Amino acid sequence: MKDLKNNSTYLVSPNSKVALENYNTNANLNLSKDEIEKALQENVEKLSELQEVLYASGKHSLLIVFQAMDAAGKDSTIEHVFSGVNPQGVSVASFKQPSALELSHDFLWRCNLEVPSRGMIKVFNRSHYEEVLVTRVHPQYILGQNIPGVDDVSDIDEMFWNNRFKSITNFEEHLTNNGTHILKFFLNVSLDEQKNRFLDRINEPEKNWKFSYGDIKERQLWPKYMEAYEQAISHTSTKEAPWYIIPADDKPSMRLFVSEIIKEVLNDLNLAFPVISAQEIADMEQAKKDLA
Repeated sequence: MKDLKNNSTYLVSPNSKVALENYNTNANLNLSKDEIEKALQENVEKLSELQEVLYASGKHSLLIVFQAMDAAGKDSTIEHVFSGVNPQGVSVASFKQPSALELSHDFLWRCNLEVPSRGMIKVFNRSHYEEVLVTRVHPQYILGQNIPGVDDVSDIDEMFWNNRFKSITNFEEHLTNNGTHILKFFLNVSLDEQKNRFLDRINEPEKNWKFSYGDIKERQLWPKYMEAYEQAISHTSTKEAPWYIIPADDKPSMRLFVSEIIKEVLNDLNLAFPVISAQEIADMEQAKKDLA
């Protein structure tokens, strides 16, 4: 589609030093709302076809990670982009505050349990990156993980975070070496647009259930979160598991970009249905005769 910007615009190259102030939060596509919706539906239909071949071939899997500030649109993006995909071939894992069981293991444990098997698409709504985002803004949370040598917030230094980044990139490299393709999306919403969406949640009764006053408290820490995201993305965007920073102030455009990138990645896998052997062809011919 000629009016759709090149997806590489939003790709974070390996070893890049990310400054989020340099990334637009609104794409300003030269497309009408109807054109965007039509393009999204075309991508959804194509994703459905590609997912079927991915499932049938059983050699690859796809892990899609969504991270964002509150009200950026993670839930609605997942809903719209995967609305036409066979539910047998895609599932979503949402990661919230760790349970006591999860805290008794290493920080990657709960996400490792949810990685996709071959042939499947797995969507992470939040992810292992919470452990270098929320915990970086609130380092006191780390103390609840009972990590040897970390007895006070003062023990959590730059080396601690660098080791976590290394653990994450090693984890993702291991997955990619074994057939899991990883796409990571940061939905980049502006502070002003987040305010508007919070007000919508307050003013529209059907959206009240989405509102939490805790989100307002976290909003006050916006600069710290932006710094944490910059560090995390800069340290962990690799060729094998890249980050994309997607403008999120306009939800329809955001969904279109995400669907376009996923479609391109699946297309590039050159997926094919399994080749049927001569014996299987003979068996089918015999089955036709038996059924007749």
